[in-house]
Amino acid sequence: MKIAFRADASLQMGSGHVMRCLTLADALREQGAQCHFISRAHPGHLMEVIRQRGYMTNWLVAPVQQSQAAIKNIATAVPDAQPNQQPEPFHAAWLGNTWQTDATDTAAVLASLQPDWLVVDHYALDQRWEEAVAPHYKKLMVIDDLADRAHLCDVLLDQNLGRQQQDYAKLVPARCQVFTGPQYALLRPEFATLRAYSLQRRLAQIGIGKLLITMGGVDQDNATGQVLQALKTCALPANCRITVVMGLTAPWLQKVQELASQMPWPTDVQVNVNDMAQRMADSDLAIGAAGSSSWERCCLGLPTLMVVLADNQREAATHLQNSGSAHCFALNGSMQEDLKAQLQSLVNDPAQLSQMATCARAITNGLGVDQVVTAITATLNNRD
Repeated sequence: MKIAFRADASLQMGSGHVMRCLTLADALREQGAQCHFISRAHPGHLMEVIRQRGYMTNWLVAPVQQSQAAIKNIATAVPDAQPNQQPEPFHAAWLGNTWQTDATDTAAVLASLQPDWLVVDHYALDQRWEEAVAPHYKKLMVIDDLADRAHLCDVLLDQNLGRQQQDYAKLVPARCQVFTGPQYALLRPEFATLRAYSLQRRLAQIGIGKLLITMGGVDQDNATGQVLQALKTCALPANCRITVVMGLTAPWLQKVQELASQMPWPTDVQVNVNDMAQRMADSDLAIGAAGSSSWERCCLGLPTLMVVLADNQREAATHLQNSGSAHCFALNGSMQEDLKAQLQSLVNDPAQLSQMATCARAITNGLGVDQVVTAITATLNNRD
């Protein structure tokens, strides 16, 4: 079975789309699949990460940096774009080109690969793009979080809490299998492996001894720095130890390292770690970004103070807060004061940590990728 993935990473969109595709690719490779990645060379791409995981990479040329308005203007000038019939996706500018150009570039790669499955994880792509490259794949899976555009797919995955199958009823073909909710979250196997250890550890939790800060692989807005500034004047326990995890391409990495050296508590900055599940399991509290890592923390029952870094994270973050598993903050002028107040509340009443852990553990058990792999392998021979 040959599978192609079309996903991008960049300073603007972060690393989550590529990373969850890598998780799915790892699981499919275990079943004997041959996986290839197709990705555009945006600033902040993950070329080396994909190669180091052992996958064939097909790199599309670096994008032309344009605004979303410029992308729409270009599409209007293309006869087959039909902009009046179907508007451009809200995140169209993330592509760096028109969807027609991207489809042409991608089709050239697919024509030589002829994959059994094409997996697409990109907010800027919709049914028009999928139809344009359709001659070059047998089956299509779309990974989405937004339910804001039509798809021509056989399988759709939206792993967000609160998402329902009916949200996609008018956006996908009737034949499409739709998987919604964190029970299908694409988590690496070590999270499920460490789940029992992590949950057992929290039964005896009495406070915040180990604090983990992780704002994603890129953190373009330096949320990490803002969190550390807020922590400087917090009343954390004297024995608290802070670990910050960042990506190698994070533009504020050096500034964060400098700030960490000034913290009142021992603060260690780690880059491109490969043991994130263990670090989460050993932590008492996380201050982390909303997004795909939310489901990792839930699997391990890790209480979280969650920072919403983008509007497209807001809906899922609200559902997580309503579930009792996290407290959410917007990245705005009041974030530091809000964060300090919530931390003080947790220090004064550590029983809240146990309550949050109990709520978080109910969200997902970390085995979603196995269910998705089963769906892919079971439907390969049922193309309409």
